[in-house]
Amino acid sequence: MQIRYVVSTMVFWWRENNLSFEQECRFLGSQGFGVELWPNIKGQDECRYERRNWPRLVSATNGMLVSMRSCNDGPMLEQWDEQIECARLLSANIVTDLQSLGIAHGPQADGSGFASEVVKLAEDNKVKLCLETGQLEAVKQVGDKFDSVWYCLDTGYANLDPEFTFKQYVDQLGERVAHLHLTDNYGRIDDHEPPGLRGGIARKNWDYLLEALSKYDNDVIGSLEMSPCMPAVMIRQGCEFLFDELKWPNRPQKQPGYADVVYNPT
Repeated sequence: MQIRYVVSTMVFWWRENNLSFEQECRFLGSQGFGVELWPNIKGQDECRYERRNWPRLVSATNGMLVSMRSCNDGPMLEQWDEQIECARLLSANIVTDLQSLGIAHGPQADGSGFASEVVKLAEDNKVKLCLETGQLEAVKQVGDKFDSVWYCLDTGYANLDPEFTFKQYVDQLGERVAHLHLTDNYGRIDDHEPPGLRGGIARKNWDYLLEALSKYDNDVIGSLEMSPCMPAVMIRQGCEFLFDELKWPNRPQKQPGYADVVYNPT
């Protein structure tokens, strides 16, 4: 197994006004990372993969490992053709999901014919499609249907599924994993925390994942997919330090329903 690392442009959400795309890429490159492109800036509709943006994408990512998250707004075949051509230009994998392939409830649902057309476009352009973790049985069935489709295992999602365990995700998908979304959570909501949370994904699960992937000769891209540090995160980190490390008294207690309350200033 070879594993190389990128950072998702998700980390710059809410900060795009201060950093240009070129600055983002230079920063990530300076840290030794490639870049995983999201199709949009948070809160905006313009797609980065439109043909008129290609020269800028090529210039900004020159010399970098690039992967792409597909459009997730119900892209039509024309949009798929454009983003697949963009991926070929950037030598990028495309990470996608069931809904973006027109498969709402598994491969037997209406829309599997559309997925066949998308897969064929990717094959013709020698672009690797990686289907992101979600509805494990449906994802596995799509992989069984299309030999050229690989998997993206999202560690955060695998930690949340009430039906299947983290190890089941690894066992079911590991042989064809070409992409990882490396993210963490506390098992309640998929809030895209940095990997390694105390009380998040268990160390034994991280070890199991790496050991399982090491059995296969896959070229894997590991993407750090994290949201910017928001107030809830800062409060959590501060509490962990004050009350877990320093043992200060009178720790505030979370109220019922706290996991359903999201602070989003946009």
